[in-house]
Amino acid sequence: MKNIFGIFKYVKIEKGKLAFYILCSLLATFFSMVSLGMLSPFMQLIINGDNDVKIGSKAVGSLVKYIQHLRDTNGSMYALTVVCIIILIGNVISNVFRYVSFYISTPVRNNVYSSFRTKLYNKILKLPVGYFSEQKKGDLINRMTGDMGEIYVTAVATMEGMIKDPLTIIGYIAYMVYLSPLLSLALLLLLPITALLIGKISKRLKKQGTDFSIASGENLSLLEETLGSMKVIKAFNAEGRMSEKFRLSNGKMVRILNSMTRRRDLASPLTEVLGVAVLCVVLFIGGYLVLHASGDLEKADLFPFIAVFGMVINPAKNLSNNISNIQRGLGAVARLQEVLDAPEKITDSPNAVPLTSFNHSIEFRNVTFMYDDVPVLKNINLKIEKGKTIALAGSSGAGKSTIADLIPRFHDVSSGEILIDGVNIKDYSIESLRRQMSIVTQEPVLFNDTIAANIAMGNPAADEDEVKQAASIANAHQFIVNKELGYQTNVGDRGVKLSGGERQRVTIARAVLQNPPILILDEATSSLDTESEKLVQDAIINLMQDRTSIVIAHRLSTIKNADEIIVLQKGEIIERGTHDALVAQNGFYKKLVEMQEIK
Repeated sequence: MKNIFGIFKYVKIEKGKLAFYILCSLLATFFSMVSLGMLSPFMQLIINGDNDVKIGSKAVGSLVKYIQHLRDTNGSMYALTVVCIIILIGNVISNVFRYVSFYISTPVRNNVYSSFRTKLYNKILKLPVGYFSEQKKGDLINRMTGDMGEIYVTAVATMEGMIKDPLTIIGYIAYMVYLSPLLSLALLLLLPITALLIGKISKRLKKQGTDFSIASGENLSLLEETLGSMKVIKAFNAEGRMSEKFRLSNGKMVRILNSMTRRRDLASPLTEVLGVAVLCVVLFIGGYLVLHASGDLEKADLFPFIAVFGMVINPAKNLSNNISNIQRGLGAVARLQEVLDAPEKITDSPNAVPLTSFNHSIEFRNVTFMYDDVPVLKNINLKIEKGKTIALAGSSGAGKSTIADLIPRFHDVSSGEILIDGVNIKDYSIESLRRQMSIVTQEPVLFNDTIAANIAMGNPAADEDEVKQAASIANAHQFIVNKELGYQTNVGDRGVKLSGGERQRVTIARAVLQNPPILILDEATSSLDTESEKLVQDAIINLMQDRTSIVIAHRLSTIKNADEIIVLQKGEIIERGTHDALVAQNGFYKKLVEMQEIK
């Protein structure tokens, strides 16, 4: 239960409101008991009519005398009418306080859901890039949706099942003890047996809830993968195989859901059956006490006792359902807590200072990087002077992208250090470090928003003229104004409404607008047609002017004019120099050149 109550730490609950919620719940129970307590004089009036018999009952205390007075002065029917009015008024007041308690608790429950969701999203934004290579996107999405839905149900169950329902049950049981201690004792001996049976059902729900969340995440991952790979699926006639794969995944999820739902649904009818069984025991013992005039229970109080017991069954049933929901919610809380507790490996040092400008050089000094204890880079030494263009070449898996990812601290080095202007980049704040650079990736990444919003992503304060100027430098202005809505055109999911060349030029415009001194370019033209490649290449040349550039080269023809080419193989620098010098060395670089038939 510690984890369940722990979810409330993500929302601020005012103590005054919580106290008022408890008070309203208590008052709702009290006036409900007043209403039920009037059943005793009601029954006595029916039994005795106008006979000169006192209304003997412990049910409503001093109200009995008032009812006796009304009967003696105005007759039984008048007193009966007053009793009915008191029952109605008591019920109305009880439900008013019940509504007020709901009114107070609703924003608390909703704030728990909203705050937890926001906390989770912000945590995802803070996690290192490497975390997402180990996690399925569908599973993370399911945690944000399915598991968060369980959190909402759990918040409701916790507010009602751990506060309101127990208070109601305690109030009713206290009243029953007042009416008949002996009969209440028999009842209290039977309740633990009921709770034990229900608890066995609820215990299993926690594990099933976790299993369902995992299966649902796998199913969602498959769906996300399918949506992103539709052309490939159709091209290879893989619809049947993907359909079968989804059927098996969906079947697994449904089997778990069926088992979990059946077990959860069993709790309510089981509680009702057990409640009726206990009621029969109460009727038998109560009838015995009344018939044998034991003195523990007045004849007129048996009916109110049974009525109050009937009122206990509903909150008890709710409590059992809420405990079941909480057990399911425990699995969801645990899965969400895994994300919230994931280490933020890339963080600012306590004494981090802002990097306000880039003046001299970027230096790799004896840098080694390991991923899962597997060396990716080994003892890299490299110095990039301001204003120079450095190209990284080599076969796939050589470590080119890793070198580029280490500069903005998407990963941290395993040993050695990276310095900017002679200072270890770990001593700069991450936000200021990344503000000094822009990245243009091979696969252009756009968001489902307008073209203008995508360009201004790194500089949201930019005005319309600045956005247009950046687009012009990126050779994007002309195609943008030709769109029906111009810069307000929505690009669609991942920029699907734009061509490949258009998407890439928008990402270059985004980099231009941020106006950084350092550029990291993952060959942005390798997947484009000839015409688009020419436009994008011209945009890149404009972008690189007067900037320090690190270019990851896939097409070696695009780096012939680089100031220095760094050739990597198996995580080590094996050659370095200009294009002509490396070709003259007749080494690994020349083989790459010959393979691509560069002249």
